[in-house]
Amino acid sequence: MDPQDTAEFAALLDRAPGDGGGTDRRDELAALARRPGPDGHERLATLLTEYGRPLWEQEVAAFALGCAGDRRAFETLVFLLNHRDADRGATAAYALARLRDPRTARAAAVLATNELRIAYALHPVRLLTALRAPESAPALVTVLTGLLAGPAAHTELALACVAGLGALGDPAARGVLGRAAAQPQLSAAAQAALVRL
Repeated sequence: MDPQDTAEFAALLDRAPGDGGGTDRRDELAALARRPGPDGHERLATLLTEYGRPLWEQEVAAFALGCAGDRRAFETLVFLLNHRDADRGATAAYALARLRDPRTARAAAVLATNELRIAYALHPVRLLTALRAPESAPALVTVLTGLLAGPAAHTELALACVAGLGALGDPAARGVLGRAAAQPQLSAAAQAALVRL
């Protein structure tokens, strides 16, 4: 792991359970994650499919494998990306960006645009911005359009969409950004994004 990955991994381990034997297991998983080579990866990959494994163990294993570029982590990371626990979503987004799996942008776009899971779409939106994939701007436009059509809610998500569209620089976002600029809580960010376009 590079230094940034190591720092993120340390923060993840800090969230892992520290009681009921969790400390020993956490240390064991940390040692496996830091062990280069196929043996460590095989043992971590096994955790992703073993029945009855705690979610935190799967999260640690998927993060380590994702940062190492092992695509066996993809499904677990996508599940965690849209998790109700925001820390898990952030961790999964980080690892998915490092994984560089070609399926990631499509999966993130599906999660971001799922109206039934809109409360958990922040990390998929941020990941789409980071990926700068062909799916990114259309998904962010869809999410922001839906947010603007309803009552004022999910301001943080709307701001993430606005900032993302500004960063992506897709001219097709001009219309929805213009509508966002009319909303007081989004106005400054939307105007800044329009300038970037």
